[in-house]
Amino acid sequence: MEYRGVELMSGRELFRVGPFEKSTNNIGEFLAIVHALALMQQTGESHTIYSDSVTGMAWVRNRKIKTQLTREPANEKCFKMMERALSWLNTHHYSTRILKWQTERWGEVPADFGRK
Repeated sequence: MEYRGVELMSGRELFRVGPFEKSTNNIGEFLAIVHALALMQQTGESHTIYSDSVTGMAWVRNRKIKTQLTREPANEKCFKMMERALSWLNTHHYSTRILKWQTERWGEVPADFGRK
C-alpha cells in the first residue's frame, strides 16, 4: 500500500508515502485523508478533500479505525502511522470538507495510482 495527495486543479502531487508491506487500501485512504488535513492546517490552506473510500472517510469522521488487519513486524510502521493519525484527529479541530469522489461520473480519483 502507498498513498498520495494530489491537488485537483493542477494535478500536482502534494505528498506521497509508502509503499508499505501487508497493509490495506482502506488504511491508505484513511492515512491520506488525515495527511491532507494536517498539511492544510499546517499551511493555512482550505480545500475540499475528495476520497473514493467510504470506509476511510468513516474512520476519519468517527476517529476510529476498524480493520481486521493483524499487527506484525512487517506492518509495524503502518500501525504506528495509524496511531499517530488517530492522535492528530483527537487533538486537532478541522473544518475542511471531506467529500466522496464520484468515480462513476468523474473517473478515477487523481490520487489513485491507476491499479484498479
